[in-house]
Amino acid sequence: MSTSLDRLAARCAALLGPDAVIGDPVRLRTYECDGLTTHRAAPGLVVLPESAEQVAAIVRACAAEGVPYVARGSGTGLSGGALPRTDGVLIVTSRMRRILEIDIPNQRAVVEPGVINLDVSRAVRPHGYYFAPDPSSQQICSVGGNVAENSGGAHCLKYGFTAHHVLACEVVTPDGEIVQLGEGPGYDLLGVFVGAEGTLGITTKITVKLTRVPETVRTLLAAFDSIEAGGTAVSAIIGAGVVPAAIEMMDALAIEAAEAAVGCGYPDGAGAVLIVELDGPDGEVAHQFDQVERLCRDAGAFEVRVAADDAERALIWTGRKSAFAAVGRISPAYLVQDGVIPRTALPGVLARIDALSAASGVRVANVFHAGDGNLHPLVLFDDAEEGAAERAEEVSGAILDLCVEHGGSITGEHGVGVDKARYMPRMFTAEDLDTMQMVRCGFDPTGLCNPGKVFPTPRLCGEVPGVRKGPHPLVAEGKAELF
Repeated sequence: MSTSLDRLAARCAALLGPDAVIGDPVRLRTYECDGLTTHRAAPGLVVLPESAEQVAAIVRACAAEGVPYVARGSGTGLSGGALPRTDGVLIVTSRMRRILEIDIPNQRAVVEPGVINLDVSRAVRPHGYYFAPDPSSQQICSVGGNVAENSGGAHCLKYGFTAHHVLACEVVTPDGEIVQLGEGPGYDLLGVFVGAEGTLGITTKITVKLTRVPETVRTLLAAFDSIEAGGTAVSAIIGAGVVPAAIEMMDALAIEAAEAAVGCGYPDGAGAVLIVELDGPDGEVAHQFDQVERLCRDAGAFEVRVAADDAERALIWTGRKSAFAAVGRISPAYLVQDGVIPRTALPGVLARIDALSAASGVRVANVFHAGDGNLHPLVLFDDAEEGAAERAEEVSGAILDLCVEHGGSITGEHGVGVDKARYMPRMFTAEDLDTMQMVRCGFDPTGLCNPGKVFPTPRLCGEVPGVRKGPHPLVAEGKAELF
């Protein structure tokens, strides 16, 4: 442990208590990665604050020592956004898990960043409300992490992403000041902050919007011989003017994994299954549901199952929600990819992915938010086989190239983190990246806040290893000042 980290450990122990500071090398290994396990780095020090004031004090201490730091919630991210620094401090917000206020008349709640996503809905459900963003990891992911990554979920087609459900944030800035974003006139700094992957500061309090529980929810599962037929059904549904709460698709390999893991009982022999969920007023849902069922059959569905009750609905969703973890049943290792394409490009891109898989000998299981073209290809490989990981990385990168080629994006909801930073130049010019980084410099001129994430190389702010202690010249000249 470096001298700087020694001093920080002593200072944090005095501030938080010794049980909130972890320096033991064995215990530090617990925090060496998030949900993306292909990148690992044991932190130099872990601290577990319980209040915004403690977070601010830790950040000020890091700034004084010139030590980089990273915020972490539940560690369920899939892009390495919370990957720690071996020479830095990992600030874990899991002890900040209080729901501070539930304001039903104004349809909002105030929560700390360590609050679990699903716990917000459980707390307000008796009042007839819920928190709409629903990542597949919602039983364990934290709201602070959702804010950092602008998480989505199966129902983002109708309800949008986390950004659409956050009204305000209390944030500790990189200079250790506690500020409020989203309140009052001026620049939309909240919009800049949500989805910035923890590179602009640390969230310590979030005001979220609550959504009224719909009068009716109806769910169906349609089975098709091929993924192309399922894609045809998706286009037909959206083309008819129906906007379901969710349209999710899984291919045969993903179905195989889900069956092995949770026994979801999807139809035998399906090349693809489509899950469609509608919600809203009873009369509207009934009318649109009949349309959806007919359009699925017209597109070639050989079986359509309609959930009769909440138990059957939950069973339908179990297979989809477990898909990422379930792939571990059919492959020793896998990469979770996350790209976006125009919905109309689905059949062509999926055919290209299939061709990539065949040519490389690397299996790819497809799970995706079909309604908005957000693909989640799962690239399977055996990490004990020499060269297998490299081949999987090549296929994974080629899939992202396909997304960009078709006018899409390298990420829809998982973020860039360390995993996709090298792909940013495939979407953006050097000038684009410099402009983005100038915004980052305005928040964090010394480059200590979650350095090495999002951008492909050290840019402008002089990101570590040589951490800059003074402000970047652009900031000193007043060209990147935001606060």
